[in-house]
Amino acid sequence: MIKTDELRGIIAKNGLSQADVASKIGITPKTFYEKMKIGVFGSDEIQIMIDELNITDPASIFFAKE
Repeated sequence: MIKTDELRGIIAKNGLSQADVASKIGITPKTFYEKMKIGVFGSDEIQIMIDELNITDPASIFFAKE
């Protein structure tokens, strides 16, 4: 389960919008919002977000336990 609130915070801290991140990972903003809603991204998408957003502790965000 992805901690979407933390991910949103990191996106904002980087001065980006969710639409910007969607573009970076090669999906539409609508698809990005849907993936945020269900909390599921592909491994390639996660890797791009880790790299582009300079996420230092990805496990705590992308592989969080409820």
